Amino acid sequence: MAEPVRARRLTDQEGRRLLQIVRRGKHGSVRVRRAMIIMASASGTLVPAIARLVAAGEGTVRDVIHAFNARGLAALDPRWAGGRPRLISDGDIEVIVTAARTRPEKPVQPFTRWSLRKLAGYLAGPGRPVRIGRERLRQVLHERGISFQRTRAWRESADPDRDAKLDRIEYVTSACPDRCFASGRSGPLPVPALPRRVPGAARTAGPAARDLSSHPRHPLLPRLLLRGR
Repeated sequence: MAEPVRARRLTDQEGRRLLQIVRRGKHGSVRVRRAMIIMASASGTLVPAIARLVAAGEGTVRDVIHAFNARGLAALDPRWAGGRPRLISDGDIEVIVTAARTRPEKPVQPFTRWSLRKLAGYLAGPGRPVRIGRERLRQVLHERGISFQRTRAWRESADPDRDAKLDRIEYVTSACPDRCFASGRSGPLPVPALPRRVPGAARTAGPAARDLSSHPRHPLLPRLLLRGR
């Protein structure tokens, strides 16, 4: 028959330290419960009785006693693991950052910019799969200073005289600062687009016969800029 598990004989220093922890420590803390287990076992109390005293399992009590016999008072501080093992390595983070900074390929990805959902799905694909949640992906990108911006479209003029016109505009704006210009969504408007009498407006008799281009609801009025007097 195996001998019962029991803590070794305490030294005077260990006894005073354990008693101090039990008296001054917070009730229910890990150190206090372990100190009670060691003191009770050293006094001859059996494992089942100690388990009922500290409301713990018998296996836990035996582990504390074995740890004290091996490491002394260092057994009062349990060696717990640091939590869940890391799933995303430094190499995976570099893959994530490289993919986030690369524009999506149109033949492969039918969009022009990334989102958290699209990037997470792309990273989990074939090649070197990196399985990561959206929140963790957001944290990684935030730590690297990466944010997704809306795609901006730019148009280039196909006019062969574009440079000559730009030179003319620069000359006029610098040499004639008091000159007014009219412009719309299609660019600067020519001088003939200034308000003028609309054909057929003079056929209306009475006060209604007026220049319709000055009417507040005329479609051309928002695009026109009158010369200064």
